[in-house]
Amino acid sequence: VQLQACGGGSAQAGGSLRLSCAASGRTYHMAWFRQAPGKAREFVVALTWSGGATYFLESVKGRFTISRDNAKNTVYLQMNALKPEDTAVYYCAGRANRIVMSALRDPDMYDYWGQGTQVTVSS
Repeated sequence: VQLQACGGGSAQAGGSLRLSCAASGRTYHMAWFRQAPGKAREFVVALTWSGGATYFLESVKGRFTISRDNAKNTVYLQMNALKPEDTAVYYCAGRANRIVMSALRDPDMYDYWGQGTQVTVSS
């Protein structure tokens, strides 16, 4: 499965951006991670294709939403009320098989990765 992420860019604090990730095949879970310069890759949000269950990083709850288009095999990350600390390279990831939701924050649990897309938020 190949993942193609796009939609990054620059925004002012308080602004919005939407990322998308198109998958060439079906996965059980999809997720977004991000990595700021000099920091480890950080889990942002994950969902399950079948049931739509989601799991968010606490600091983005209420600001970020994840949605999916099953027909297009595409996942979207809508980011609102952006903060400078949201600045990072964002990566989409996919896992072929089901795991418990609490394990989805571990990047080693994913089988497929898209290329990163830069998000820059200025104050």
